[in-house]
Amino acid sequence: MIKCIVAACLALFGVASLAVAAEIPPPKAAVILTVSGKIANSNSAAGVALDAAMLDALPAKTTIADTPWYPAKTRFEGPLGSALLDLVGATGTMLRVTALNDYVVEIPVADFRKWPVILATKIDGKPISVREKGPIFVIYPFDQEPSLYNELYFGRSAWQLKSIEVR
Repeated sequence: MIKCIVAACLALFGVASLAVAAEIPPPKAAVILTVSGKIANSNSAAGVALDAAMLDALPAKTTIADTPWYPAKTRFEGPLGSALLDLVGATGTMLRVTALNDYVVEIPVADFRKWPVILATKIDGKPISVREKGPIFVIYPFDQEPSLYNELYFGRSAWQLKSIEVR
């Protein structure tokens, strides 16, 4: 009887483990973001490599907000940071975010879980060019949560994002 219960628990655990592991296909176009570190899923030797279409396929959000970087309210669109964490199976508590110019900032995973932080890939409906802070810009929901409109969260709003290391 006990052996049957143990076997059933192990079988259930095995099924649950398969549900957590996601098969992520390799990118079909130029890689614009890599995610590495404490992640359960991968599609490359570096961790998870994503192209623009792969990011666009994730659950997304639009944020229309005043920011210190633009003179008027701006419309930002992109995948939710929490959706990216789910895709890669992130298990850490901190994100080391690196930009194309090697700017590095640490963002608590809790930020992506508590608020609908987006990895903006479009501004006013158009893909963000590198010249305009793209291809990816971390945007907090400044429109929803006025308490985020301060230097701490401005500093975490990295632009020209190229990689995330889950720590």
